[in-house]
Amino acid sequence: QVQLVESGGGLVQPGGSLRLSCAASGSVFRLGWYRQAPGKERELVATITNGGSTNYADSVKGRFTISRDNAKNTVYLQMNSLKPEDTAVYYCNAFNTRHSWGQGTQVTVSS
Repeated sequence: QVQLVESGGGLVQPGGSLRLSCAASGSVFRLGWYRQAPGKERELVATITNGGSTNYADSVKGRFTISRDNAKNTVYLQMNSLKPEDTAVYYCNAFNTRHSWGQGTQVTVSS
């Protein structure tokens, strides 16, 4: 199973930016980010394959950008124009033949 270590969460004002990082312990076919807000189910934010194909939730298109460095087995999520509704715990996800999850990092968007 792939081990994942996330970093980069925090508190930011509406309209601000944050960058999340997630380092995997080995090569991964598809890396991604999911989020879970209080009282809600975990939902997809964005994914990227090792070939660079990306997928985004409609709610973040145009504001978030997912990227990866295959040499470092690391995925990034650049989040711009953040809104209060983006507040959630963000989880890194790795998929080869099975899913692996990071421990989660809190993102809070508030004035």
